Amino acid sequence: MNEHSAKNIDLNGEDLPTSPQKLFNILKSLNIQHKYCEHEAVYTVAESEAVDAKIPGTHCRNLFLRDKKKKNYLLVLPVDIDVDLKKLPEILGSNRLSFGSNDRLWEYLGVRSGSVCPFSIINDTDKNVQIFLEKSMMEQDVVNYHPMLNTMTISLKPNDLIKFIEHTEHEVHIVDLSNAQPEQPIKE
Repeated sequence: MNEHSAKNIDLNGEDLPTSPQKLFNILKSLNIQHKYCEHEAVYTVAESEAVDAKIPGTHCRNLFLRDKKKKNYLLVLPVDIDVDLKKLPEILGSNRLSFGSNDRLWEYLGVRSGSVCPFSIINDTDKNVQIFLEKSMMEQDVVNYHPMLNTMTISLKPNDLIKFIEHTEHEVHIVDLSNAQPEQPIKE
């Protein structure tokens, strides 16, 4: 693995609890092979389409959620799967869900909106966030995520993602979201 030119600050100029370089060092120590690509900052799935087209593998998105009891959830899924938030509580074993605020995201995962990734679970040292990985994503050969900043993407095997999460001492939850799809309109 080559040295990466990753920064230790986010795009707001704040120090990251875990820099991309520190993440790369952890991956190396765990013998997790990955490919790395720097690109312009992307904040939404739509903005990332041009970047994604240049990087092989399954591209993913991350939903940082909370329920009424203030429990936190990180749901990681392919970009092409839509979910109905009203159907997720039963699947995740929670009550009514909403998106976590930017402040909560920073407090628990140490990243900003647009840079949410499964690797940010390393910053949840008190185990306040449950992580859920979508089943079909975990059946792919290669998956792609931001490594703490949305100006880069790394590609790795799903089993290596699990290895990393287990290294953080979080329990891995694999979920089938086929029952959480939005209702499709009837086509005439």
